[in-house]
Amino acid sequence: MRHRPLVVIGLLGTTIDQGKHPDRWQTWRPSVSLCRQPDLIVHRFELLHGLRDLSLSQLIGRDIQSVSPETQVRLHRVEFGDPWDFENVYESLFAFAKSYPFDDAEDYLVHITTGTHVAQICLFLLTEARWIPGRLVQCSPERDRSAPGTIKIIDLDLSRYDGIASRFQQEQREGASFLKGGIETRNPAFNRLIDRIEQVAIATRDPLLLTGPTGAGKSRLARRIFELKKVRHAVKGEFVDLNCATLRGDGAMSALFGHTKGAFTGALKDRPGLLRAANGGVLFLDEIGELGLDEQAMLLRALEEKTFLPLGSDRESSSDFQLIAGTNRDLPEAVREGRFRETCWRASISGLLRCRDCASGRKTLNQICSSNWIIMLKEREGTSRSARRPDTVSWNLRSPRRPHGKEISAI
Repeated sequence: MRHRPLVVIGLLGTTIDQGKHPDRWQTWRPSVSLCRQPDLIVHRFELLHGLRDLSLSQLIGRDIQSVSPETQVRLHRVEFGDPWDFENVYESLFAFAKSYPFDDAEDYLVHITTGTHVAQICLFLLTEARWIPGRLVQCSPERDRSAPGTIKIIDLDLSRYDGIASRFQQEQREGASFLKGGIETRNPAFNRLIDRIEQVAIATRDPLLLTGPTGAGKSRLARRIFELKKVRHAVKGEFVDLNCATLRGDGAMSALFGHTKGAFTGALKDRPGLLRAANGGVLFLDEIGELGLDEQAMLLRALEEKTFLPLGSDRESSSDFQLIAGTNRDLPEAVREGRFRETCWRASISGLLRCRDCASGRKTLNQICSSNWIIMLKEREGTSRSARRPDTVSWNLRSPRRPHGKEISAI
């Protein structure tokens, strides 16, 4: 089997790669020692350095070629304004990775022994994100400092590690079981849906919209999603819920955004409002389609800017929360009729979960259980044409980064 050329990408160790005198060969220097490994043939070493370390990088390049003649050393000037400033270091290394002509015909090792801890973390993140499509390599010295030392190659493709993969699968199963309240279902499509919800609910803080008829269990699913996020340390705050159908006029503004004393008749003292109560947590607004246009505009600002004005106040309040909204209305139709703001609709459909009752059925189907709520598909009597088709419950989960949803039938 023919091996692909091996390329190492690494930072110059301005301290541990040091050594100008002949006795430097009695010292372990990671950039040089890496190329002295008997079972590792490095075809090219991409050595990153700053301008003031040019002479050291040139010396290291010559030393590498003296111990490994088959290794070509290429120097790259990469400047860090402050080597301990995470943003500055990441941007510099990202610029290098983005401009580098990676070749599928080559294998890449990212050397994380040298550089500051900040630079090592940034190289790890860039490799994990596949901006640098390679594996990590870590060097360690032996007691005899003149020896090449040892290396450890780390592949960040976690699917290659049976133990880690099993642990992730177990975590995912536990998360899915948590959403279903520990009730195992015999419906594979529904189980796949719950698995998808488990992934999306943990991965995003974008707004989620749950749609479906009254009684489908939207509020219980929202609370279950919050509880799962709480278990996974994805939120620190509380779960705050409100049925928007119960709000009208100043009461709606006051309940959501709070008010100051004297803001309106009956406002006898300050009220913080539910948005502030949900800071760091999840705000569930059921029947969001009943919310007035003014409240929608203020809610949209709170979502985008994390700030809002309590009723009667000229001082902004702040709150950082995740919105989960529920509705049994056709919101796109409400947008067309001018009863719901299009901007608010677009903000709320980052993630869309739709529960929709379809035609009546001829036979009883299995129960489908999720958390504490149960969707029961029962035989119904009827003579209409649609009654000849089996009951279905369709769920749709739209990922924030995908423009089109994926339909999954739950039977």
